Amino acid sequence: MNRILVIDDEPAVVDVVVFALKKAGFLVQVAGTLAAARRLLDARSVDLLVLDLGLPDGDGMEFCRRVRAGSAGSAGSDIPVLILTCRDDEVDRVIGLESGADDYVVKPFSPRELVARVRAILRRSVHPEPERGAPAVMHGAVRVDPGPHLATLRDVAVPLTRIEFDLLYLLFKVPQRVFSRDELVERVYRGEALVSDRTIDSHVKGVRRKFQLVDVAADPIETVFGVGYRARGIE
Repeated sequence: MNRILVIDDEPAVVDVVVFALKKAGFLVQVAGTLAAARRLLDARSVDLLVLDLGLPDGDGMEFCRRVRAGSAGSAGSDIPVLILTCRDDEVDRVIGLESGADDYVVKPFSPRELVARVRAILRRSVHPEPERGAPAVMHGAVRVDPGPHLATLRDVAVPLTRIEFDLLYLLFKVPQRVFSRDELVERVYRGEALVSDRTIDSHVKGVRRKFQLVDVAADPIETVFGVGYRARGIE
C-alpha cells in the first residue's frame, strides 16, 4: 500500500482528502505545518506528498524545491509531489511545476479526480529497470546515461527529476528530430490523459534552469516555434 503524506492546515480540506485517499486504499498521514512534515519524512518513507502552498510556517513551493534537492527530511529528490492549492493563476501553476511538482490541482477540487491524479503520478514515478545494455547518449558536451539515471554537462552531474531525465533522454536519442508536445506527453508520460501538453513546457524550463546552474549559457533543448522541441548540442 502506498503511503501518502498530506501537508495542509485547512481541516475541512484535509478531511475530504484523507477520506478520499483512504477509501481508495492508500495509507495516509497528515502534517499541518512544514516542520511536522519534515519530522514525518525523517521518521519513515513516503511514496507521495499532497502539498498545500500556504502553510503557517513557510512557503510550499520552497519546500517542494527542498524535497527535489533531497534536503527536506529523508525524502529523496524523486519523491512525487502533487500541489493542492487555491492559487489558480497560470503563473503559479508554471512556478509550481518548475519547482519540481508532478501535478497541480486547484481548490475546490473533485476528490475522485484527485485520487485519479495521485494514482497516475504513482504509476509514472515507478522507475522501470533500464533495458539490458541501454546505451548512454551524447550530444556535444551533454551525456545522458539511463543506467545510473545520470545526466552530465562536461562531466558535471545535473540533477534531474524522472520526468526531466526521460524527456532529455528521448530528445537526445534522436537529436535531429523535432518532437511535438503531444508526442512528448505520449512518450514521457506514457499516455497519461490527465496531463496537459503545456506541462511539457514547464519541464523543459526545469531542465534548462538546472543546466544553467552548471553553465549559465547552457541550453540543451531547442524550441522549434509552432512545432515542438529537439536536442541542442552544447560545446
